[in-house]
Amino acid sequence: MPNKPPFHIKSISQYHQLMGLPKPQHPLVSVVRFDDIKTHSGENKIGSIMFDYYTVALKKVFHGKMRYGQQEYDFDEGVLAFMQPKQIMRIDTEDTQAINHSGWLLIVHPDFLWNTSLAKKITQYDFFDYSLHEALHLSEKEEAMLIAIMQNIEQEYHANIDNFSQDVIIAQLELLLTYAERFYQRQFITRKISNHKTLGELEEFLSMYFDGDTAAQNGIPTVQQIAEALHLSPNYLSRLLKTLTGQSTKQFVQDKLIAKAKEQLSTTDLSVSEIAYALGFEHAQSFSKLFKAKTNASPLAFRASFN
Repeated sequence: MPNKPPFHIKSISQYHQLMGLPKPQHPLVSVVRFDDIKTHSGENKIGSIMFDYYTVALKKVFHGKMRYGQQEYDFDEGVLAFMQPKQIMRIDTEDTQAINHSGWLLIVHPDFLWNTSLAKKITQYDFFDYSLHEALHLSEKEEAMLIAIMQNIEQEYHANIDNFSQDVIIAQLELLLTYAERFYQRQFITRKISNHKTLGELEEFLSMYFDGDTAAQNGIPTVQQIAEALHLSPNYLSRLLKTLTGQSTKQFVQDKLIAKAKEQLSTTDLSVSEIAYALGFEHAQSFSKLFKAKTNASPLAFRASFN
């Protein structure tokens, strides 16, 4: 059978109705406690879902797997995850009771941000592009700070709407996103084992790419291609490499490419043009220019130093 198209949730009111929640207090923003969401039966279990709004989910207890795009993530306690409009997610559980979980969900329609400083800024936060296996793991202290912000938004959400409601909620949301940015920076530093594993996978990918015929056939790999091969977003990969190596993804690839070129120049009789084409360059001149920029020597001068 063909895959069913994702269930499209266009409004916050529709989401509340679907989850058995009371009508939202505001048409463009909502704060939901996962404990209040009704359990779905096996008969009406939802598959893939696409939202028309931003979500920030703080999952405290969740039994199951959530698929975000093509990636799968097993949630543990204290995880913060972000989704932007039009992205697709799917929840898979072994039984209907496993859908019960606790935590917080902040829902913000893009129209709520209109004519505010956050309208453009929110698109610049990298974590809204992340796959869920790149979700933010929180310490108890960090979790408490974010829950406090969620509670402030919830309090304002349930208050009578006035001319200051939007400004107060926007300010709290911006504070939450700023803390999330800080905590992501911490995560890059503290999750060394996971990060260095990713670095090893990148090294292996580039070695196989340049050792075989792939580069000659497809050209130098782009940042997007590498990120997809590692199941990461380009922004996440670039930030990870910057933290671990001080280099951008492009610089890292170029260094690996030059190392391979040095090996070929010093151990084979291949011409400079043959080496350039094998490494994915369309023109030998481009290869020579990059090689000289990186080594302060032309390919021929480098080869001559070994004779």
